[in-house]
Amino acid sequence: MTVSISELLEKVPTKLLIGGKWVDSSSDETFDVENPATGEVIATLASANSDDAKAALDAACDVQDDWAQTSPRDRAELLRRGFELVHERAEEFAALMTLEMGKPLAESRGEVTYGAEYLRWFSEETVRDYGRSLTAPEGTLRMITRRKPVGPCLLITPWNFPLAMATRKIAPAIAAGCVMVVKPAKLTPLTTQYFAQTMIDAGVPAGVINVVAGSSASAISEPLMADSRLRKVSFTGSTPVGKTLLKAAADNVLRTSMELGGNAPFIVFEDADIDQAVEGAMGAKMRNIGEACTAANRFIVHESVAEEFGRKFAEKIAALNVGNGLDETVTCGPLVEQKALDNITSLVDDAVDKGATVLTGGKALDKDGYFYAPTVLSDVPRSARVAQEEIFGPVAPILTFKDEAEAIRIANDTEYGLASYVFTENSDRLWRLSDGLEFGLMGFNAGVISNAAAPFGGVKQSGMGCEGGAEGLDEYTSVQYLALRDPYA
Repeated sequence: MTVSISELLEKVPTKLLIGGKWVDSSSDETFDVENPATGEVIATLASANSDDAKAALDAACDVQDDWAQTSPRDRAELLRRGFELVHERAEEFAALMTLEMGKPLAESRGEVTYGAEYLRWFSEETVRDYGRSLTAPEGTLRMITRRKPVGPCLLITPWNFPLAMATRKIAPAIAAGCVMVVKPAKLTPLTTQYFAQTMIDAGVPAGVINVVAGSSASAISEPLMADSRLRKVSFTGSTPVGKTLLKAAADNVLRTSMELGGNAPFIVFEDADIDQAVEGAMGAKMRNIGEACTAANRFIVHESVAEEFGRKFAEKIAALNVGNGLDETVTCGPLVEQKALDNITSLVDDAVDKGATVLTGGKALDKDGYFYAPTVLSDVPRSARVAQEEIFGPVAPILTFKDEAEAIRIANDTEYGLASYVFTENSDRLWRLSDGLEFGLMGFNAGVISNAAAPFGGVKQSGMGCEGGAEGLDEYTSVQYLALRDPYA
């Protein structure tokens, strides 16, 4: 890595972005950001309060009308410049994500590529925000539909993908002609702060993007969602918080996009290519240290191949090099905070108490920071918490099944419905499983499936709405119908 950490941190804004200027909190309050690999404080940021949140919305609303009238081509070119600048600063973004979130540098570089793709994708979609024109069936009207920007947005991003989750929301908002207030996660705000500065450098007008990081999420979200000028909220995070935001959104009937929790099944059939399935499992489970809503949460393996799959998977997991992600040789970093480490420890201990077998790992590591050994558990009973709750860490529980119907029942036995994975050589199962599984996403013999060009969204308590793909732009627009008297009627 050629980036100087001290020089990089000096480049990252630590204040609030309101109306195109980086300003202090009106209360002068601050909060610290730490490196989860060491526990050391790496930056102190201004902490926004309710007054700051309202000031950010004021700044956004002041320019909404002008921004909505900006030509699609101008917005597209702005996003393209942002895409190019992110790539120019790729090593800085990668180092910053590893510093504040913990993932290995190789994965952070992957996120830079992935996150930047949302800028490129929506730069191309900006000029394709199509409407329709048709004649009424009765022949009395000419009907036109057009899409308009939904209006000022509140975008609340999570800590686990600090660049990609920002670009996945900000890019379509810009493309549609919406202004926004961005609330990054307090655990990993630095990447979003630096991305906002990058978009300023790309030419985004003052007030279009406002960023208010803070130690209290509710101090920011509550006054904004109570303000009738706000027209949309997009949130990525836990289901309990999402439910709270949905209740608040009801008062002003806000448009909502909710990407919430997950409990992804990874189903391995008896005819699967086991080596391929293990490779897929490594991507589905260990990407981002398992701290992803799409991470494989339950490995549902046919009883005839469970031993082979578990043995080979455990060998791969055990070979991971755990440590500080800034070390280029490290392939598994720390959990994001002590709370996460405590939860993982509790989940594994509960599974073992209920009869699960530890194939590898199974304990916290004696290191500075928040490290847990990558773990594979076999013989996991369905009553274990690790088989029911979202894990969000490097733990892979293996459950077994006898036939396809049972596999589907086990997979669907959850309130969540985001990602799912199926490994089999039987192509007919693709259609049966896609019909039977209650999940918004399905990987077929593939363990990493997210793509800027694809719609990303869940069902049941995993949320509503889609991000990415052509559908992602629709989330930031409203449809207007124009009825014109037919001149020949």
